Amino acid sequence: MSSPAQSDVRHWLSGLARNSRRWVQATVWAGVLVGLATIIQMVLLAWIVYLGVIEEQPVSSLTPCFLALILVLVVRAVGQALQSRFAARCSEQVRKHVRLQLHEHWQSLGPVALSDASSASLTREWLDHVEALHGYFARFLPQMMLSVIVPLAILALVFWLDWLAGIFLLLSAPLIPLFMALVGMGAEKVNQQHFETVSRLSGQFLDKVRGLTTLQLFGQTEQASETLYKRSDQFRLITMKTLKIAFLSSAVLEFFASVAIAVIAIYIGFGLLGYITFGPSSELTLFSGLLILLLAPEFFQPLRTLSQHYHDRAAALGASAEILARLSQPATGSGRPAKLPQTVYDNTVNLNGVSLSYGDGPAVFNNIFLTFKRGETIVLTGPSGGGKSSLLHLLAGFINPDTGCISVFGQSPGAAPFGWLGQKGFWIQGSWADNLRMTSPDASDAAIEAALRKVGLADLLDSREQGINSRIGEDGQGLSGGQARRLSLARIFLADYDLILLDEPTAGLDATSEICILDALHKLSEAGKTLILSTHHQALFTLADRVLVVSDGEVQNA
Repeated sequence: MSSPAQSDVRHWLSGLARNSRRWVQATVWAGVLVGLATIIQMVLLAWIVYLGVIEEQPVSSLTPCFLALILVLVVRAVGQALQSRFAARCSEQVRKHVRLQLHEHWQSLGPVALSDASSASLTREWLDHVEALHGYFARFLPQMMLSVIVPLAILALVFWLDWLAGIFLLLSAPLIPLFMALVGMGAEKVNQQHFETVSRLSGQFLDKVRGLTTLQLFGQTEQASETLYKRSDQFRLITMKTLKIAFLSSAVLEFFASVAIAVIAIYIGFGLLGYITFGPSSELTLFSGLLILLLAPEFFQPLRTLSQHYHDRAAALGASAEILARLSQPATGSGRPAKLPQTVYDNTVNLNGVSLSYGDGPAVFNNIFLTFKRGETIVLTGPSGGGKSSLLHLLAGFINPDTGCISVFGQSPGAAPFGWLGQKGFWIQGSWADNLRMTSPDASDAAIEAALRKVGLADLLDSREQGINSRIGEDGQGLSGGQARRLSLARIFLADYDLILLDEPTAGLDATSEICILDALHKLSEAGKTLILSTHHQALFTLADRVLVVSDGEVQNA
């Protein structure tokens, strides 16, 4: 996958923000409420101190001010709670939308296009990359707006109290965004490298674990361990570099904010002592001076908070680049599904003028026309690489033809459920019943047991104490290759599909398993199912109503 341009990544993030504008605005308004409550809190604190110290009023007369202060604190707490809630809701909606985009894109790509991607990389995209967007939408994006609104409100009040102190704040404020931008230029690139590195490491680690037996047989475990060590150390260096930039940016911004506050404090102190007589300094009182000092940290606080969340932006840009690269991945086959012909055949499978090629390679099919009747058993044979699997992938909707259209019982390929048995099965760690219920969640125990007996697993089922609740591991561990293949075939019996596509169903199986698969397919054929299978085994030819030879871009009768 090629990395998208940064402008495309920012445009994609902006689109996500527009879709969640209501929650972003709600978060900002809650933050504004918190900011205004904070300003009022500082005014009340400064006024209480002024009345108590300068006016020497008794504490009893200050009760209304204390009650107002408590009320403001409650309002501020409620505003912070609402801000957190709205931010979480915004982030949740965005992440849900992105996962929906990924799911729809993976579905459009199909298993053929996704076969080149590591399952670990796909998992990282679904989990970690999407979660990396949380900080951007929940914290950085609302804070970016609040860092303008709240400081402007404080600045207006400070200018009203003392225009010279307001000028000090105004001159020091741009330093923080400036250094944020300078630091952010490097942070974005480092974060993208971080996500790319961890995706590669995840894929390599999973591949090594899955191939551990093969590595042991060929004595390559030490070399594999060395490779993982180097990749892990590279990930460590990238992670430390990312953290270094994050800590450096925080330190720089805290330094400039502290210096600016110190300048304000010096001005207020010397002004109250009478050492500064320039401008409005002679008019400073304990109330105005203390209020300016209390507001100065609050003026920089939104900007400091923004700087703390700036790494969320860098992380989101890095993760978004990986996600957008996946969403930009084209499906196998350069065309789009053509519209079905006006005459729809509800009882046939039709390929009308279908052509297919992979990239710039030679044509796999060139303008082929085929018709299969409902209930037929079609056997595809021919040399390896001739296009048998590609034809099955077209009928399944896993890939789109470059030209032409395909109709499967009056619908587009993949629009209706169908049975699929590929050369490599898919199993999850769990019981036999768990694996069969992947396609039929509501299947009863009796139906599962009947399906297992139909595929020749009766003896094995009776020999297991736990029956259909017997456990298997990932990749069918705990069963032989033939037994695992038959377990996959049992899903088809359980789900009762009209169309069943099988890619080399007996490849690599022993004689006993081959006979069981042949008998099970014969039962499906007798039940009126439409079977289309590719094979080199002559034994499966006995099932066929028609045998087609797929070779050199053509499909002909044997």
